[in-house]
Amino acid sequence: MSSANEAVDFPYRALSRSAVASLIFAVLALPGLLETFAPMLFLALLGIAAALVGLRSIRRYPNEYSGQQLATISLLACLVILFGGLARHTYIYLTEVPEGYERIHFYTLQQEQDLPDTPTQAAVDINGKPIFIKGYIHPSSGGGMLRQFILVPDLGTCCFGGQPRSSDMIEVTLLGGQTVKAGMTRRKLAGKFTLNQVPRQVTDFDNIIFYRLRADIAK
Repeated sequence: MSSANEAVDFPYRALSRSAVASLIFAVLALPGLLETFAPMLFLALLGIAAALVGLRSIRRYPNEYSGQQLATISLLACLVILFGGLARHTYIYLTEVPEGYERIHFYTLQQEQDLPDTPTQAAVDINGKPIFIKGYIHPSSGGGMLRQFILVPDLGTCCFGGQPRSSDMIEVTLLGGQTVKAGMTRRKLAGKFTLNQVPRQVTDFDNIIFYRLRADIAK
């Protein structure tokens, strides 16, 4: 009789899967606070949604589900990660361009796929101007510390896209004795952008090079 009463008084309650999922999303979203992994902040949104679903289920079926504290903590963690990350990345974006340089997005230099691979009008317009641009060092540029390398717009072009098109590449020369380490880190460069009067052929690249950048600043 006693055991029967205990079963009624203390029924088994399953831990909400949504609450657990929310905690997992919060942990996975943490790298999104770093600039390189900013897209992972999206996982915090999934964590928020999972936490809300978990809290709703727990409140609706209190005798069947537990984990309200876990879901609440996970919800707060995801909110902090999401909004903290967005604030951090916004601040970086607004302050990262050195004074005297113009921000240029790599896609403005890339010719459309259905057009001949030639310099874009945007590239012609900034010829000879100081610019700020982001990109990745192509692995064919070599390893170790580099003073010259080929910059490409994304990791797909860099690692999985085969030989990049001419308008996907910038030949970079670092000035002032600077070097950067080869790798998968996105680089920030500021310097003078020029169009090659005679397109150059570079070792290990099938396509000619239109664009050059003499970089004063490399991060």
